[in-house]
Amino acid sequence: MNWRTHAKIISGLVVVGLAGGYWYLSTPSQSEIDIAKLYGPNPDLTKVQQEAFPSIVIAKVKGWQGNAKPVAAPGLQVAEFARDLDHPRWMKLLPNGDVLVAETTQPSRPTQGIADWIARRIMKSANGSGISANRITLLRDSDGDGKVDLRTALLTAENGLNSPYGMELVDGTLYVANTDSLMAFPYKPGDTKITAKGEKIVPLPSMPPNNHWARNVIASPDKKTLLVTVGSNSNIGENGLKSEEYRANVLEVFPKQKTFRVFTAGLRNPNGLAYEPKTGYLWTTVNERDQLGPDIPPDYLATVDFGGHYGWPWFYWRLPDHRVQPQRPDLQQYVKRPNYALGAHTASLGLAFAGTAKLGPKFANGAFIGQHGSWNRNPPSGYKVIYVPFNDRGFPDAKAKPIDVLTGFLDAKGEAQGRPAGVIVDAAGGLLVADDAGNRIWRVTAAK
Repeated sequence: MNWRTHAKIISGLVVVGLAGGYWYLSTPSQSEIDIAKLYGPNPDLTKVQQEAFPSIVIAKVKGWQGNAKPVAAPGLQVAEFARDLDHPRWMKLLPNGDVLVAETTQPSRPTQGIADWIARRIMKSANGSGISANRITLLRDSDGDGKVDLRTALLTAENGLNSPYGMELVDGTLYVANTDSLMAFPYKPGDTKITAKGEKIVPLPSMPPNNHWARNVIASPDKKTLLVTVGSNSNIGENGLKSEEYRANVLEVFPKQKTFRVFTAGLRNPNGLAYEPKTGYLWTTVNERDQLGPDIPPDYLATVDFGGHYGWPWFYWRLPDHRVQPQRPDLQQYVKRPNYALGAHTASLGLAFAGTAKLGPKFANGAFIGQHGSWNRNPPSGYKVIYVPFNDRGFPDAKAKPIDVLTGFLDAKGEAQGRPAGVIVDAAGGLLVADDAGNRIWRVTAAK
């Protein structure tokens, strides 16, 4: 979300207020396309509505009241795995079945004028979080009943955490992707606390305003390198490409040499990273650009290929964005087209392949995706967990429609009871969903 990018614009707007569960700034553009046409390998890309001002339609966070919980798809059930967390955003399954969760949000920084103050107030209402907890918590289900019975702070700010996000374990080393660095900590599965300060492997781009602050990390199949996501510092490079150096990329880090290079480029804001189990291909979820209207362009799911370029900021879905100057027509023929559209402005974050999931044959070959929810679409999109069926060749099934796995994050008034982010399959085959606005982790299993 490019709040600071739009600071001058926002300062000229009047907050209309909270209506029907949503915060409105200005008059939001209205969607003209059936949301179903914005999913799949060939989305409808015809309805561009270029906006001078960003449409802002944010669901106010109210949290889960009483026994309320998300709604699971037919044949599935959902229960609370952990609660009373502080903005749980991302998770990592350890070999012994323990689950690590990053309790985190955007890094603290000084307020930069009245426009920034307004934006941050609204964002706090939308996210249900202010200051980052800067904590990685270990959760353990010792008796296998589907609920946490041991919870401990594995790492904190004292260890050198700064808006931590992705986590990866390789040969006794736990790597943590801070917003400004990739850190390494000695770790043995089963340990419940790390006392080491941590070693900085490489710095990561974090130049102010540091939009798209979240960094994810995953090891290469041979465990010799690490792939790290770094989102753009703006919407379409409007602050100059110098501020985008090594951003809007997946970076390949060589931990022994403490160096990195660009692996895949032109990805505005990549988040989820996961290997498809049949082919071994690496995939990512990507959040696309703003201010082309409520229907354009869709967020997407794509393969992460060495040397690949997905077009940002000059192109989206191989189409030119004429707002970006100067144009790069020479690049267009080399730009890759995303594999699968995930709906416009859905803020698709979490990605986990079914693999070892035990949710029944309907959910045996495909990808689970946590859609955090739109902030600039009328009507809102996302706010759910979906499943994208894959075919036997290890790619999204062009004939199958995505399936809603977990819904109900928006109530009847349009207020957010929660917002799904990271998703992982746990050791027993259940699907864990980090709910960073509801401050819970949900567990989805096959209905009994």
